[in-house]
Amino acid sequence: MKEKRTFKIAVIPGDGVGSEVSAEGVKALKAIAHADDSLDFEFTYFPWGCDYYLKTGKMMDEDGLDRLSSHDAILLGAVGDPKVPDHISLWGLLLKIRKGFDQYVNLRPVKLLKGAPCPIKVDADSDIDMIFVRENSEGEYSGRGRWIDKGKPSETAIQEDVFSRRGCERIMAYAYELASREGKTLTSITKSNAMNYSMVFWDEIFKETGLKYPQVKTGSCLVDAASMFMVKNPKRFQVVVTSNLFGDILTDLGAAIAGGMGLAAGANLNPEKKYPSMFEPIHGSAPDIAGQNKANPLATIWAVSQMMDFFGNEKWAKRLIEIIEEVLCEKKALTPDMGGCATTSEVGDEVARRIIEGR
Repeated sequence: MKEKRTFKIAVIPGDGVGSEVSAEGVKALKAIAHADDSLDFEFTYFPWGCDYYLKTGKMMDEDGLDRLSSHDAILLGAVGDPKVPDHISLWGLLLKIRKGFDQYVNLRPVKLLKGAPCPIKVDADSDIDMIFVRENSEGEYSGRGRWIDKGKPSETAIQEDVFSRRGCERIMAYAYELASREGKTLTSITKSNAMNYSMVFWDEIFKETGLKYPQVKTGSCLVDAASMFMVKNPKRFQVVVTSNLFGDILTDLGAAIAGGMGLAAGANLNPEKKYPSMFEPIHGSAPDIAGQNKANPLATIWAVSQMMDFFGNEKWAKRLIEIIEEVLCEKKALTPDMGGCATTSEVGDEVARRIIEGR
């Protein structure tokens, strides 16, 4: 009998539908523990988010990172509320965790699963199957800049992008390793024709890093052209490496062509595992449907699959994706955004049932 491995999971339900979808992620993990005698999970809940901010003036406690640091992973629901400015909610929680735990890899799959709706015409040989490796610690989201002459006619805002050699080298090495391991092409997406310092610097390091990986077929593409090719010729991209801002924007486009935001998952990784990594759906808090039990939890289930893969359990990572495809194809337990009438919890129940019965 295998020795049981227990993973400590910090759960931050957050705002809006975050509590509803994160509950289904926890349900899936509990089902895995029920079906697999070698695995167990311990959950600790943290009440941080916009409601917490409105009560305390803080998105998370001052010692929040210390309290999270003892966990193996973080499951995040969603962040955002109309009553709190977006830059406060983002910088006060999500970016604070990403930067504090050096989660410098943001891994977002853009894959059209079996049964998922697609708004564009895709030929049988034109599969949408990309993985975006987004730099997650600096770049356009460095938070540096200044506001000059505020309130005067000469008022000027300056936002600075910060690209370090260390930051570029490590994200590119991760992307090259991934492409090499999976036998896929690697495309760097930039805007170096207009951003003549940061993106030219990025291009140079991409080429330098590539010298260590001659087996990887590479390409480069400007971000505006890439947005067009993602729609017109999605099979052009397999593994993609790009900066913080471009990765953020393009993966939302990717979600739109691969079934919608209800199927969009993301992992914020500290590959060295010095700190916990964080897994989340990327659909946001959706305040318009919060509390109605109709948010799609499948993106959260996909994020749980990413978590299992990061834990080194390829079996459950793969099985969760298979279950999502089974649910999509059968169409009996889908939320309204997928054309169904099931509730959030009913979809989660169906996923859990398949996990347990398929052992």
